[in-house]
Amino acid sequence: MTKRRHLPALVATAALATAACTDDEDPPAGDGSGLDIDEFPRAETLYSTGTAWGPPADFNPITPGQVTGLNGLGYEYLFLFDPQEQRLTPWLAESGEWTGEREYRLTLRGGITWSDGRALTAADVAFTFELGKIEGVPYGTVWDWLDSVETAGDLELVFRFSEARHQEWDNFLYTNEIVPKHVFEAYTPEELLGGTLDPDPVVSGPYRVHSVEEGRIAWVKRDDWWATEALGLEVRPKFIVDLVTPGNADILNMLLDGRLDLANNFMPGVDDFLSGDPALITYFDKPPFMAPVNTAMLIPNTTRTPLDDPEFRRAMAFAISPGQIVDSVYGGMVTEAHPTGLLPIWERYYDPEVLGDDAFVFEPSQAVAILAEAGYQDEDGDGFVEDRDGEPFALQLIVPSGWTDWEAAAESIALDLADAGINVTASFVDAAEVDAARESGDFDLLVNNYSRLTNSPWSHFKYLFELPIAATQRSGNFSRWENEHAWELTQELSAVASEDPRYLEVVAELERIAVQDLPAIPIWYNGAWSQASNAVWTGWPTAEAGGVYASFWDEMWGLGAVRMLGGISPRE
Repeated sequence: MTKRRHLPALVATAALATAACTDDEDPPAGDGSGLDIDEFPRAETLYSTGTAWGPPADFNPITPGQVTGLNGLGYEYLFLFDPQEQRLTPWLAESGEWTGEREYRLTLRGGITWSDGRALTAADVAFTFELGKIEGVPYGTVWDWLDSVETAGDLELVFRFSEARHQEWDNFLYTNEIVPKHVFEAYTPEELLGGTLDPDPVVSGPYRVHSVEEGRIAWVKRDDWWATEALGLEVRPKFIVDLVTPGNADILNMLLDGRLDLANNFMPGVDDFLSGDPALITYFDKPPFMAPVNTAMLIPNTTRTPLDDPEFRRAMAFAISPGQIVDSVYGGMVTEAHPTGLLPIWERYYDPEVLGDDAFVFEPSQAVAILAEAGYQDEDGDGFVEDRDGEPFALQLIVPSGWTDWEAAAESIALDLADAGINVTASFVDAAEVDAARESGDFDLLVNNYSRLTNSPWSHFKYLFELPIAATQRSGNFSRWENEHAWELTQELSAVASEDPRYLEVVAELERIAVQDLPAIPIWYNGAWSQASNAVWTGWPTAEAGGVYASFWDEMWGLGAVRMLGGISPRE
């Protein structure tokens, strides 16, 4: 789920000049690590915000919730995924290929070193995979279909599978970081699952941690990063300072006066500042301004009446106006979602013939008709229908408090449903409470946008249909809808190569089930919130210029966000 929380400002502005050393002081280290954070030269420092929930604390790459940049600036992936080209790019790996029906051989790049000078080898990769055998490690499900990992020299590995899940394997290669064996083998399973680990981690990426304070974390560039020589990619900022998210007004002011370079927040009205000097910049220079990267969907708890009825959910889908949310809540900064929920990068898979009459649009009269035909009537005359047993019901739609756009969207949804005769109240609670309710199933309705841009529609259908239902759902199927056939198809899709004709057939069938069952109701495409200032750095990624999105969100590093840091340059 997109992690945004509007917190009080905890940040201080950086000094514009480096403090001089006296004769009695040791001179700062040549790589800048000896400088105090407030001594960073402004022209060499990138200031970002919008991704931190609170004070930086978690330096554990094994479990979710780590500090901004730990996966990307610090730890790295075997491959990156290019969302424009829809293909994997070798990263720590030099190459990888299927050498048998259930065998994959991977070759690492030579010459990669950890920040402590030790070589990164096949043993580190094998060890990272083996950590997945510890119960509770999030990526441990790979061992449901991976049989073994064997090293074949310092740079070669052979993976053997019980089932060759091509789509799922590609996804794994760019979403899981490689960690140093010589460091992590000292941790106990309890430390790996619950500890915050070392705040000065040994990493392979372009930056290492400089310092950590309550309201910010600072990174300093590694002069010996492997990709500078191997790929000709040199990250430009010498320092990166990520700030705990202040309020929107503070962020805008900091962007406009050059104290902040990149904000990954939702900021309504940003189009008013896309001209001037220095101008702000967004991915598109006209609506929707932001690149669509995940689908915001209404999640019904299908274990509760009447949300367990697909026809009731279908009536809800016809009752909700995505256009009202797009225009009134977001001012055109987002776009309406396709009925399948599949992102625009997958529009080649949209199949009008498959959808047929099952596709829904905003049509309140149709919602009323569906309710009546399915047996939902307003017997007591209060303006709201009762369930099919004649019992009144009231539903609560929860979203995180302080997420002003989602609060407004939830109110719009509740009003639309009420107009169709469905009694729904929008309620705003702490983000952590929403997370807990979503995972435990203690809710009626909520909005979630976990379904996001990946290498394959497989991930979207996994999010909708994953089985079995557990007491705690963390990665998908938060609606708890059980359709065994849909899950079997999703598993089949994970194993089919993209060029196989069967691939399109399975996608089409899953589309049909998604719009018939409606385990989640797609409403709008959430944007890759990104506003950058040209005051200090220029060359930010745009749709016209191409390149990856300007974002520090966790999932963006596997999509090549590090390339952004090599593409920007100091303003002349």
